[in-house]
Amino acid sequence: MDIDIVFSGGGVKGFALIGAYEAIEEKGLRWKRLAGTSAGAMLAALLAAGYSAREIADLLGELELKQFLDESASWLPFSIWKWVRLYWHLGLYEGKVLEQWLESVLAARGVRTFQDVPAGSLYIVASDVTNGRIVVLPDDLNEYGIDPSSFSVAKAVRMSVSIPYFFEPVRLQGKNGTALIVDGGVLSNFPLFLFDEEKRTKKRPVLGIQLSAKPGERPRQKISNALHLYEALFEAMKEAHDARYISRRHEKNIVFLPVKNVISTEFSVDPEVRRNLIDYGRERTRQFLQQWAY
Repeated sequence: MDIDIVFSGGGVKGFALIGAYEAIEEKGLRWKRLAGTSAGAMLAALLAAGYSAREIADLLGELELKQFLDESASWLPFSIWKWVRLYWHLGLYEGKVLEQWLESVLAARGVRTFQDVPAGSLYIVASDVTNGRIVVLPDDLNEYGIDPSSFSVAKAVRMSVSIPYFFEPVRLQGKNGTALIVDGGVLSNFPLFLFDEEKRTKKRPVLGIQLSAKPGERPRQKISNALHLYEALFEAMKEAHDARYISRRHEKNIVFLPVKNVISTEFSVDPEVRRNLIDYGRERTRQFLQQWAY
């Protein structure tokens, strides 16, 4: 059976999404449309290129994630240089190595631009902080005067994963000048709204995979210093927009994966933890699919 799938963001926690999709494959469900933010955008792009869950697990399972933390050269110690970078470049890491890796693995399956995937099958969410708006790629590229079909899928994912202050924003050159694009999770970490066709008869079931607990079960934030406040603000920004779309009507179609004890930017996470996350996502999704009344 064909379904539409929405993957949330979550950084390194996204390994659980791989396991979730493995369970979906086991069930014999096939994707027709994919949407995702951040880590979810990366998984959606790899699936759109034809990779299976097992192939993606093999690609990422033993990969040295720290290679994606590309620091530009400087004679200053990193402890000092990082603050200089942050001020002038708006991010600690360039993000170029991540984009180049994506270009390579997508090109290996014949995917370079959005014209290489079926039309209307892949949607990637990013945030335009210059103009204060959600950007849905590739469709919204027309508003920047850019041909969607010729735009790099790897670049789109790179935009969606640009965690503020961690990776540099992507500078998108459009007809109205340059726009700074960052992590889609800033404005929509779980873009269920893309496939929310409440006013129309749905063509197929929509399944969401979210790397957090149900709205009513999320723990209260403990704020005791400025860092905690920043983290709480970022979490609130990620969740507030999407929470309005997650009602009881939607909850029955969402697999909630509240990953604990792993930080989204923990790129030093070892292979065993990655395997545990994949196993966790697979088992939770298997349990959900046993009773999913699609």
